[in-house]
Amino acid sequence: MYTVIGKANSRATRVLWMLEELGQGYEHIPAAPNSDGVVSFNPAGKVPVLIEDGTPITDSTAIIQYLADKHGALTFPAGTLDRARQDSLTQFLLDEFDAALWMAARHSFVLPEELRQSAIKTSLIWEFTNSQKTLVQRMGDGPYLMGAQMTVPDIILTHCGIWARVAKFPISEDRLALYLDRMIARPALAKVREMMG
Repeated sequence: MYTVIGKANSRATRVLWMLEELGQGYEHIPAAPNSDGVVSFNPAGKVPVLIEDGTPITDSTAIIQYLADKHGALTFPAGTLDRARQDSLTQFLLDEFDAALWMAARHSFVLPEELRQSAIKTSLIWEFTNSQKTLVQRMGDGPYLMGAQMTVPDIILTHCGIWARVAKFPISEDRLALYLDRMIARPALAKVREMMG
């Protein structure tokens, strides 16, 4: 049995969703970042943390790729060209989507007020919009990013899309908007979204 630490309305969404897609049982501890229950497993105080056999694993991307590899689902095998393409998409999404949204969050409410630069959001939205143009050119022909098979980057992108809508980052590409609507409707993700309250 896995234990997932972190509120469902954080990057823990990715881990909880992966476990739901895989049909794996887990215990969920909805702890806030930097709380005692988090810091004891991750000194950085960040969520999510996955615990398996007493061993904590941190970073949502590392966790979901580990789970995909372990259970042989939602991923292509390591050492294949498809896996190289999958990992390339994962890194692109982290660099171009997740990083922009996280920077905006830090300057909205995470950093001490005296360090926040509210004007930065304008440039981040510009970058986010340009990144969408690149992404739609990389999307596969099927219902998922890589075509017929759902993979790890689908979870990252969909989470970033939900986050973008909450943060008022416009989804400017119609193909991406339709993709997000389709992914958000997945029953496994709907179950996780119910945990957000």
